Amino acid sequence: MMHKFNPAHKNKLDNDWRRKVIPPKPTLEKLGLLSEDIVADVGCGIGYFSVPAAEIVSSRNKVYALDTSKEMLTEVERRAEIVGISNIVVIETEEYDLKLQDESVSFVLIVTVLHEIINKERFLKEANRILKPSGRLAVIDWEKKQTEMGPPIDHRIDKQEAMEFLKSSGFEVSMELGIADVFYGLVAVK
Repeated sequence: MMHKFNPAHKNKLDNDWRRKVIPPKPTLEKLGLLSEDIVADVGCGIGYFSVPAAEIVSSRNKVYALDTSKEMLTEVERRAEIVGISNIVVIETEEYDLKLQDESVSFVLIVTVLHEIINKERFLKEANRILKPSGRLAVIDWEKKQTEMGPPIDHRIDKQEAMEFLKSSGFEVSMELGIADVFYGLVAVK
């Protein structure tokens, strides 16, 4: 049984600990998000990264906030409205159907989601499908070790294993980074 995040605990997705360990805007900048990007935030949750991404990219470009939970998407819309952002498009998806056209985005963001997916290759191939040629996919997930927060250790996916899934799904890893000794980050190119 895979560990799935419970939307009832959405308050855990934005707190002082998370803002200190993985501050959204600086993290997106480290991952190489650019003003000209069109973004798909896959498994966007409450919009912790969607809203800052919409502030980084040009207001003419879209940030697609994708999630399987209507409750989470409602929270994204609320947060975007509070800060006056109008370039976020929320879309209710399924795990293996991201509901976007082929090659429609230049940057796919997958934060603390990969470990929740049963068929990781199928999921990553779907992310590859929506990504433009030479587009980038950024994955952030929990280090496979005991940490103060996060899912059970046996539900986590090791960084090397994540890199293998990316490679077998048509990506070439171009950057690796550690994030506060709690998360790893990978950027891969289609």
